[in-house]
Amino acid sequence: MTTISRESARTIIAQALATGTDAGMKPLSVAVVDAGGNLIAFERGDGAPGGRFELADGKANACIMMGIPTSAIMARAEQQPYFVNALSVAYKGRFVPVTGGVLVTDNNGDIIGAVGVTGDISDNDAAAAIAGIKAAGFNSIA
Repeated sequence: MTTISRESARTIIAQALATGTDAGMKPLSVAVVDAGGNLIAFERGDGAPGGRFELADGKANACIMMGIPTSAIMARAEQQPYFVNALSVAYKGRFVPVTGGVLVTDNNGDIIGAVGVTGDISDNDAAAAIAGIKAAGFNSIA
């Protein structure tokens, strides 16, 4: 199975941040985790406010824990708010059910990690994550 190396994680982060800058987004922060939810790399963009690690990491981990992107988790939260809230409590806050968490897959379609981006509107966060994932040569499920 393919894994996300530190070098690939840095590529994802660099491209996600560049995408945000090029599109005039607010300062982004990006977390990349492996298939087990272990942090590979994180970077807070210049000018991003504090507390962004928890949000980016929580988006990435929510994807891994549920096996779906946070856009789908957010939709589920609207239908089952108590269930999704319980997940956030059970995972001690490492579960942020807001769009901007994107799964990373290899060419076989296997989930190999996730990217969480925060800082702008949620759809822009997801677009930056997708751009980073593509730049690293992986596929995304958003």
